[in-house]
Amino acid sequence: MPTSQGPQQPLDLTPAHLERLRRLLADGFHPAQLPYFAGCVGLKKDDCVALLRPRADGTFEFAAPPTLLVAGNLSAKVEQGGEVWFVWKAHRVRGDAGRLAALRRFQEELERGLSA
Repeated sequence: MPTSQGPQQPLDLTPAHLERLRRLLADGFHPAQLPYFAGCVGLKKDDCVALLRPRADGTFEFAAPPTLLVAGNLSAKVEQGGEVWFVWKAHRVRGDAGRLAALRRFQEELERGLSA
């Protein structure tokens, strides 16, 4: 659950979680610093980012749908006037065909890595 203030509690990750993360990092994903989302792991690749929540069985689930980084932050995907936009505060990026395809690839690669 997102938090807006207060100290971050360390994540309680099992060896199984750490092994999954090690494999994802070896596959080209990078840690994402997302300070307002305690209890989640952020992973990014290029301009795409995902928030993962550790589960008790050593796996992860998506805490939110993967999205684009806008101004270094998680964005919200919105449709306006028949177009897709990724928005964070006053910043917005058009969800053109290339960005949407990159986001789909990112999610597919991450899902494959998480299920391995």
